[in-house]
Amino acid sequence: MASDITSAAPTGWRARHAGTIRQWRLYAHLFRRSFSSMLGLFLVVLFLVLAAAGPALAPYPEDTMGAVHLDNRLKPPSLAHPFGTDEMGNDILSRVIVGTRTSLWIGLIITGVAALIGVPLGIFAGYMGGRIREVIMRITDVFLSVPGLALALAIVASLGPGITNCVIALSLVWWPGYVRLIDSKTLALKEELYIEAARAIGARTPRILFHHILPNCVSPLIVKASMDMGMAILSAASLGFIGLGAKPPSPEWGAMISVARSYMPDWWWYALFPGLAIYLTVLGFNLFGDGLRDILDPKSRGR
Repeated sequence: MASDITSAAPTGWRARHAGTIRQWRLYAHLFRRSFSSMLGLFLVVLFLVLAAAGPALAPYPEDTMGAVHLDNRLKPPSLAHPFGTDEMGNDILSRVIVGTRTSLWIGLIITGVAALIGVPLGIFAGYMGGRIREVIMRITDVFLSVPGLALALAIVASLGPGITNCVIALSLVWWPGYVRLIDSKTLALKEELYIEAARAIGARTPRILFHHILPNCVSPLIVKASMDMGMAILSAASLGFIGLGAKPPSPEWGAMISVARSYMPDWWWYALFPGLAIYLTVLGFNLFGDGLRDILDPKSRGR
């Protein structure tokens, strides 16, 4: 009797989730053994912290709002201003720190909107096939036939310069990559036995798409989104550099470099530190995405 009571007693949380705990420990072990993945994780966390607490960490927060200090104009790096000052006497370190929030917000919005457009279209095209897939994929090919940045330039030129229009333009040209990725993954998944079994028991198409196929597309989707974050930030900075993105005094890295080019090469620090921030952000997200790919890809885990 006592043994029956003991066997019927509810097991602990760790016992119930032992498999999941082992899986996450494996993921952590695989991630830790790669120096590049850990470097990417460090850079991503660093910029996330700067984005979350930027105004509190900036030594001169008023300089991010367009203050003017002509007595400090174009001062080289020093203890008071480690990154130097710009043409208005503003502290470049403060502007780079606060600009992190703007750049990450841009990358997150662009990647999120592109995924919201591309993922449903890719799943629907891959699963339905036939004429529906032909129409979706030909529209996708039209967008892919034009370089993304050139198409974004045309859209921003028609909408007008500004950070909001820049985000809209890049979101509209970013989604075809997600359609291609999810379409190819869906084509492979829809022939699996568990999909055939779901059809046999009468599961409706929306349930098959979003309860069986979509969860199995999450791994490549996460990897692509993490890498696209860096490229979206770089593209937005490119539009800002040519004057179609954020406008001064907005502390956006591309706009800062755009203004700084008029003062090169004598005032080299003006462009160096915003450019270094862009470089490290893109590098961090790319390395982090590589690490996620090694974890989520069974072939990479085997190697």
